[in-house]
Amino acid sequence: MTTGSPWFRATNEPEPEPIPADPYGAPSPYQEPAPAPYPYTEQAAYQEPRQPYQDPAQAYRQEPPQAYQEEPPQAYGQPAPTYRETEQTYREPEPVYEAPRETTYDAPREDAYTPPYEPYEASEPPQASPGDTTVLEAVEPLPGPGRAERRRAAKGGGRGKSRRGGPPTTTAGAPTGEPPAAPLSRVEARRAARAAKDSVGVIASRAVGELFITFGVVMLLFVTYQLWWTNILAGQETDRAKEQIEDTWAKGDADKDDSKPGAFEPGEGFAIMYIPKLDVVVPVAEGINKAKVLDKGMVGHYAEGKLKTAMPSDKQGNFAVAGHRNTHGEPFRYINRLQPGDPIVVETRNAYYTYEMASILPQTAPSNVSVIDPVPKGSGFTKPGRFITLTTCTPEFTSTYRMIVWGKLVEERPRSEGKPKALVG
Repeated sequence: MTTGSPWFRATNEPEPEPIPADPYGAPSPYQEPAPAPYPYTEQAAYQEPRQPYQDPAQAYRQEPPQAYQEEPPQAYGQPAPTYRETEQTYREPEPVYEAPRETTYDAPREDAYTPPYEPYEASEPPQASPGDTTVLEAVEPLPGPGRAERRRAAKGGGRGKSRRGGPPTTTAGAPTGEPPAAPLSRVEARRAARAAKDSVGVIASRAVGELFITFGVVMLLFVTYQLWWTNILAGQETDRAKEQIEDTWAKGDADKDDSKPGAFEPGEGFAIMYIPKLDVVVPVAEGINKAKVLDKGMVGHYAEGKLKTAMPSDKQGNFAVAGHRNTHGEPFRYINRLQPGDPIVVETRNAYYTYEMASILPQTAPSNVSVIDPVPKGSGFTKPGRFITLTTCTPEFTSTYRMIVWGKLVEERPRSEGKPKALVG
């Protein structure tokens, strides 16, 4: 006979046999049941009943459709919303506090960065950087320099370098950004003072440099004086000379007649020369002295010794004059631009003498005095006449050679008849 649930116990399991009775009469309450005659005696494990498989998609399809609900109409004047906006409020994440971590080392690392030493005043307490949790210890102020070091610093005046020629130091003698060095002994201080002095070569090179600078400044001033200031001074001198000549003519002094030989002293003005093409108006003085005539901006007449030439009023001869081409008024600077036929007018006390440019000699030696002969060589004139010769230095700003310009008299007009056509036109 089988009992129990069909899923809890097998149907073919027999019932346990009854406990045999005690041979002495009473049954033992502690007697264990006899083992089952079958090898499988353990109770079967509980198992959930298997459920039939159901497809999730099929279950979704079996959901009943939801009824459509129409939204109520909006009031007039307000457009019906087509969508609903979901308001989302942005919230910043709350900061997470992390405690600073301290790293300790048993021994200093060789590759660790060591910041430069920065001394601070004793009255200034050490400051901690923001966020630094390290406890700062009180640091005692560095000891000040000794007496000898203070004396050396006072003598040096805080020049910015140490006596030993090391890195820059402060006024107190301690190098900037470094701990103070040990004070020097007296012998070391003397050696350092001797080493700090400039050597003879440095002093000599400095003196030579200053000498060259001074020389350059002097040369610059001299060139400025020659090219600019001498022209200003010469202009003032020529203005005074013309006024003096015109005053002499106005007085009518008969002793100053240019037709008489030796009527004028060296350096005395007696005529005025006009070169209309070059816009030149310059007084003519007796002689060719450089300091008394030429450097004052005037034109000098060859009238001394072997270089004596004729006067404009002479009936025959060569009226030769000289003038500067550069500096000191430079009246003959552009005579190389004259062309044949250009007028050259000389005004004297009694008349105007008009010459026409005939020829030019661009370059000749200073010793060639034949260019001022009564019939000058190289001028193209073959017989005596009344000529004029202009001489000046060439090339410009030098006196190596001479430039010669010749002209021939074409008109003699008394001053009482007025100016000639060359000046009026």
